[in-house]
Amino acid sequence: MRYWLMKSEPSEFSIDDLLREGSVAWFGVRNYQARNFMRDQMRVGDGVLFYHSSCAEPGIAGLAEVSRAAYPDETQFEVGGKYFDAKATRETPRWFNVEVKPVRKTRLLSIGELRGYPELASMRILAKGNRLSITPVDPDEWTFILNKLDA
Repeated sequence: MRYWLMKSEPSEFSIDDLLREGSVAWFGVRNYQARNFMRDQMRVGDGVLFYHSSCAEPGIAGLAEVSRAAYPDETQFEVGGKYFDAKATRETPRWFNVEVKPVRKTRLLSIGELRGYPELASMRILAKGNRLSITPVDPDEWTFILNKLDA
């Protein structure tokens, strides 16, 4: 089992939206490294820290899990769509998504609070210049964060 942090802008899709909708495709990722995480490493049952980004107070807002392994992201084929990719074909798709389902909403564990714990100093979300929407989370970081959320 692996653990991940997945960012979403709450104005686009929030933890409340995930709770309401259930399992959803994590579509629209257009970064090769994030795509490779989904396509090559994510498995059903992997844990997810649902992170609200690009908002007044960014941070971990809930827990989710991968509920379906990677498959081609349909939005790459939608001509005129926001995520259309003219180089992608059904025979050779370029972009993939996984599905995630909610586990629970949590208190907001803000980016500022995350930065305050030396135990999390090596988390990729805290690295200077990190812009990836999906990053792996070390098992020790996962356990530490769960303990803080449950405290």
